[in-house]
Amino acid sequence: MTAMTSNTPMRLAGVALCAGLWSILTTLPALAVTLAVSCSAVAVEFRLCTEAARQWAEQTGNEVRMISTPASASERLALYQQLLAAQSAAIDVLQIDVVWPGILGSHLVDLSPAMDGATRQAHFPTTIDNNTIDGRLVAMPWFTNVGLLYYRRDLLERYGRPVPDSWASLAETARVVMEGERSSGRRLWGYVFQARAYEGLTVNALEWVGSFGGGTIIDRAGRVTINNPAAIEAIDGAASWMRRITPPGVLNYAEEETRGVFQTGRAVFMRNWPYAWPLVNGPDSPVRGLVGVALLPRGREDGSAAILGGEGLAVSRYSRHPQEAASLVRYLVSRAEQKRRAIEGGFNPTIRDLYDDPEVLATNPLLRTLRRSFEEAAVRPAAQSGSRYNQVSARFWSAVHAVLSAQMRAGAALVRLERDLARIGFARR
Repeated sequence: MTAMTSNTPMRLAGVALCAGLWSILTTLPALAVTLAVSCSAVAVEFRLCTEAARQWAEQTGNEVRMISTPASASERLALYQQLLAAQSAAIDVLQIDVVWPGILGSHLVDLSPAMDGATRQAHFPTTIDNNTIDGRLVAMPWFTNVGLLYYRRDLLERYGRPVPDSWASLAETARVVMEGERSSGRRLWGYVFQARAYEGLTVNALEWVGSFGGGTIIDRAGRVTINNPAAIEAIDGAASWMRRITPPGVLNYAEEETRGVFQTGRAVFMRNWPYAWPLVNGPDSPVRGLVGVALLPRGREDGSAAILGGEGLAVSRYSRHPQEAASLVRYLVSRAEQKRRAIEGGFNPTIRDLYDDPEVLATNPLLRTLRRSFEEAAVRPAAQSGSRYNQVSARFWSAVHAVLSAQMRAGAALVRLERDLARIGFARR
């Protein structure tokens, strides 16, 4: 038996003291942190985000501070870029548009360790892929969007026309209805969409191009692919609508101008986002109860028409509390929270099984139509363009705008676009 030395009692006392201190420390709550959260400035969206963030704070013993940001997406992006370039810790959690991961990705935390496989697999795969940059999950999808075809159900019934499933049949139906209505003294147009020279025109034009099998502007390998026969056919086809079924003023339309024309009964068809559905059916809408929605038409049978929209949540690399910020993101994008937002705010979930949830469908039956679009949606070339996406998109929408305004034909415009994109560093196919 080993003899006890004279300092053994002191060592045992020290061990006991350390054990006691460790026991006390591990039972103490973690020090509370305050997270700065940037959500949309839109009323209902800001309210729902604020409520959820504060619920998370109450459950975790932390605090949240809501940061007001510009309503304009371009101004909000500029603010983010300024703060992140300065490595500022002013915002911990950022709400970002679907085309910003490639632009901001180097400044964002990889959320993969905080989101297990089951969590990621619950979302539409396209939404996860869109937020993955160079193998890093830089944002989690929060809600999604896709373009829809709105149509005057009463007018199609009056003229015995089906809902068009191709751009050619849309143009023909629009012409028939227009001529019939105008012969009766009612002034209306056939089709309205977003053709102002801005990001909305990039979306619309990529929907046309994709529906003809023309791909996107730049492929996954970073090569310029937009100058191809299918893209030329799609864009020239859209130009042929101008003044025939589409008003010349559409060249200055964004989403709200488009909705204004359609909702006041001055158009047969409209391309817009799902947000317009409750508005065109609102109590003060002249077309309330007369509107239907469908998937966007195709140019070719194997074409893909819908372009993904929506927003995600990201954590700044310069946050002083990245683990807590990731925890908040996980809470905000959870199934329970997305369900609440779908019911109370009409936001389209990114979690697939919510499209089968009876409570969600009871408040928003439109989701039955939307699910297929979300499953098939294509993405804008933001990931492969990275920080140059804004340059790519601006050159693309400028080229398309020139074609729609009859300044150029699509073939010449896409040759010039290909050359411009090569100048800013993209390889030609």
